[in-house]
Amino acid sequence: MNTGFRGVIAVDGPSGSGKSSVCREVARTLGLRYLDTGAMYRAVTWAALDRGLDLTDQPAVAALSRALVLDVATDPASPRIAVDGVDVTAAIRQTRISENVSAIATNLDVRSDLIARQRALIEEKGAGIVAEGRDITTVVAPDADVRLLLTADENARIARRARELHGNDDAASLAATHAQIATRDARDSTVVDFLVAADGVVEIDTSPLTFEQVVAAVLRVVSETAGAPAR
Repeated sequence: MNTGFRGVIAVDGPSGSGKSSVCREVARTLGLRYLDTGAMYRAVTWAALDRGLDLTDQPAVAALSRALVLDVATDPASPRIAVDGVDVTAAIRQTRISENVSAIATNLDVRSDLIARQRALIEEKGAGIVAEGRDITTVVAPDADVRLLLTADENARIARRARELHGNDDAASLAATHAQIATRDARDSTVVDFLVAADGVVEIDTSPLTFEQVVAAVLRVVSETAGAPAR
């Protein structure tokens, strides 16, 4: 469904809140582009590990980030990312990336570089976009037409991410996922607040909702805020 809406929808939320899958579907429904800003941090993480850099050497990692050619495809049906011509779309979802990405995301110089790139993608003329991450509504695109925070209680978030990473939510998967999410959230929260909605940001608690219900809720907010028809 192409509604003619060509604005910017900014969506933040913690791991497991469902924002990535929801944002892709919202973008597809409205005929918009889709930007997963977290994939960009993961791509820099992949590049740093691939080159054997010490992730605690912040100047060296920042210099690498600035030198990388990041090719970000924003088709919601097939979002992809390449680093210096190498497609890393699948590789950046590996556990080793998830375990190390916070070291990149908390590097302020890397953040500065990637935020500039993200803004350039968002601001492409004539092409609306759904951009999601952890600082989109407050830092990257605070003037977006629609600003949303997707939240969920910790148990729901851990179960969702466990199913995504391990294919199930048994006790062992939940335990492993809890440690990963808790550690990453704690580290990332030192540089950005993605758990509390800023002024003007609409919060949606996805805990009791199905995927389809969350998508419908987001589309309603878009319709009410920016005039795009709800599904």
